[in-house]
Amino acid sequence: MSLPQYITINGTSYASANLNDVAKAQAANIQVVDAELARLQQQIAIAQTARNAYVAALIESVKGKGQADAAEKPKKPRAPRKPAASKAKAPVAAAA
Repeated sequence: MSLPQYITINGTSYASANLNDVAKAQAANIQVVDAELARLQQQIAIAQTARNAYVAALIESVKGKGQADAAEKPKKPRAPRKPAASKAKAPVAAAA
């Protein structure tokens, strides 16, 4: 990662090119840590989404809307489909 052109510390901007090697290393370390924090926040969001799905499944299970209901109630059989209507038109007799 390269440093931005300017770095702001406590409200004061510094040109990256003018920083000494130690300051540049610390700024680079901050960038690495910021990237890791962003990655971890994304992992937390993924875990929270999974947790929400588990909670929803638990609530459905406790309310009796889960798999047990589906196994106990047989589905109503479907009526057979009606044959498609023929698209051929019957000849029309002309009245004389």
